[in-house]
Amino acid sequence: MHYPHKTSRIKKLRKVGFRARMKTSAGRRMLNSKRRAGRSLNTY
Repeated sequence: MHYPHKTSRIKKLRKVGFRARMKTSAGRRMLNSKRRAGRSLNTY
């Protein structure tokens, strides 16, 4: 069976993690909208 390429955890975190979200204004807007909706921020 062929397994897909496993991306490293660090690369994933740098791309989609909480700190990556906080860097951009769009990411901060996304986090705040989730907070307003009452969601827990389970980003990586």
